[in-house]
Amino acid sequence: MKKIKITVMRKARYDDLIARYENPIEHACDIKEGAVYICDGWQKPEGFCDSAWETLSPFVMALAYGAENFYDGWMKNKKSAMLSCNDGFRPVSFYVEVVEE
Repeated sequence: MKKIKITVMRKARYDDLIARYENPIEHACDIKEGAVYICDGWQKPEGFCDSAWETLSPFVMALAYGAENFYDGWMKNKKSAMLSCNDGFRPVSFYVEVVEE
């Protein structure tokens, strides 16, 4: 099984949507841009957001077991994926890739 690297590429925040639809939340997301997490196979990295993991884990599992070329050539690196968590108010984009040893 391969190791997988998850890099936090970008965080967005949609204050207009938050003001209109979200109940106030004091503490929503701890993930920092530039943070790197290494998955040993298909195990959630320590400290990684549970909600983001639900979105990313199928791709992490597939890459860990050798899958590549998602969606017929979507990514320049066929052993990677650019994914976002499912938070519509403050989505985070992650670059997920196989660690070549």
